[in-house]
Amino acid sequence: RIQILFELGDMPPESDAQRRVDELGPTGNLPSPLKVERECKSDDDEFVYDASFEDPPLLTVLSVYMGLSLLVLFGHLRDLLRRWGWDKTMTDSQESTNEGFVPLYNDFEAFYTRNVYQRVCHFWNKPLAGVPGAEIEIWDRQFGEYNERPKMLPTKKKYINIGSYNYLGFAENNGTCARQTITEISDGFGGGVGSARAELGTLSVHAELEKLVAEFVGKEDSLVFGMGFGTNSLNIPSLVDNPGCLLISDELNHASLILGARLSGAKIKVFKHNNMKDLERVIRTAIVEGQPRTRRPWKKVLIVVEGVYSMEGTTCNLPEIVAIKNKYKAYLYVDEAHSIGALGATGRGVCEAYGVHPRDIDILMGTFSKSFGAAGGYIAADKDVIAHLRTESHAQTYATSMSPPVCRQILASMKSIMGIDGTGEGQRRIKQLAENTKFFRTELKKRGYIIFGEQTSPVVPLLTFSISKVCGFAKEALARGLATVIVGFPATPLLGSRVRFCMSASHTREQLEKTLDILEDIEPLLGLKLSSKRYNYKNTKSKK
Repeated sequence: RIQILFELGDMPPESDAQRRVDELGPTGNLPSPLKVERECKSDDDEFVYDASFEDPPLLTVLSVYMGLSLLVLFGHLRDLLRRWGWDKTMTDSQESTNEGFVPLYNDFEAFYTRNVYQRVCHFWNKPLAGVPGAEIEIWDRQFGEYNERPKMLPTKKKYINIGSYNYLGFAENNGTCARQTITEISDGFGGGVGSARAELGTLSVHAELEKLVAEFVGKEDSLVFGMGFGTNSLNIPSLVDNPGCLLISDELNHASLILGARLSGAKIKVFKHNNMKDLERVIRTAIVEGQPRTRRPWKKVLIVVEGVYSMEGTTCNLPEIVAIKNKYKAYLYVDEAHSIGALGATGRGVCEAYGVHPRDIDILMGTFSKSFGAAGGYIAADKDVIAHLRTESHAQTYATSMSPPVCRQILASMKSIMGIDGTGEGQRRIKQLAENTKFFRTELKKRGYIIFGEQTSPVVPLLTFSISKVCGFAKEALARGLATVIVGFPATPLLGSRVRFCMSASHTREQLEKTLDILEDIEPLLGLKLSSKRYNYKNTKSKK
């Protein structure tokens, strides 16, 4: 009887729920769509939301799942032989010295490490021997049996670098930015601060950078932090800080956003990637039902999205998200890690690209490691929000301040983008990035590869679907002088293995054409042209 009463008390009062439904009005009753123009790539292109997704052929799906099934089957067989002492390989990933202890890591994680990752780990963790420019030098390594106990060799090789986050090419060791950074170390504040911002770690260069960031992104004030990942994970808990808050997250948000959401203690709801109907359904249902058990109204609702999604190459559908957040009186947090500097006519990110005023976004977050050739991140918002974070953010109170030379690198690159240095170099790089992105994406589509994302996104995922193919691609590409990034499970779904290219303003047309030639050379070996549109693709403007 007590259980029945509890369950009845857990239901929202019918009159209260109906009142909330009436207040919200019908679904889809949004303000008229904003007229959006895409200014960042070429004068004749319209900037509209048009993410490209294409399903793999059925034969590819069947072969991928069959291969994974065989891999798991033989993995369990090898583990059985290891347990009996007949197989002595790949034992480094097994806990052998903690008998009687609870395992430190999940059994499936250990299984995957032993039987999958360990076999192909030489395609990751490459030790660099220079700056990540258009070309890059990588130290050679020697691996033991089954890639155990790698050793670095004194030799190195040069490759075309099409995998680093260096969108505007500011990750360099010469030029104005590099000279100012070196001067900051020798004649300025040195290399480090040795304290948190809230104690003895705030310098004039931090204040100068925060003022410039706020001006650049169009907000009243900003805070800068030494780590981009920590900017999300340590600031979100200060914005939605109790179970009475609701955080609505895109299903493909970055791990730092997911961690911050979990640390916050807020109720988390997820909507399908860039699906505006699902976003409205989720937020509407949550508001009507209220908080769990008590059914009281939410104290606040925060929608969290990314400007450019680093694995998909898609941009968030910002105009419609803004319309939804205004209709339901929610707050909006936009992570511009991959869009700031890379999108928009003047590099001001997804807001400029879509023609949305920054005042319509409550919190703008970004990082300095992609377009500015540095490290760290920022939060930009109204002065009241920043004042709150100065006292409540764990990143502000406990984390060591951003290094002064890093601040100087960001200041120099940002002033170049804004044109304050009077050289026009920043605008030249933005335009070059746009041209490189459009050329490379267009050529990949013409040739029959399945790629994700929009035509203007500098993140270009080429789908292989099979983890075997993606590892084979990495091997063949390195042998031909091409260094890139490959991604597979668990960073993607089982059927989502891909090669991720990152465009840069520092790439020349010759280097991009050489990359395409290498792809064409590898393709017959692996069968990478899986698109059904390769024969009828036309280079025309996308339409809504």
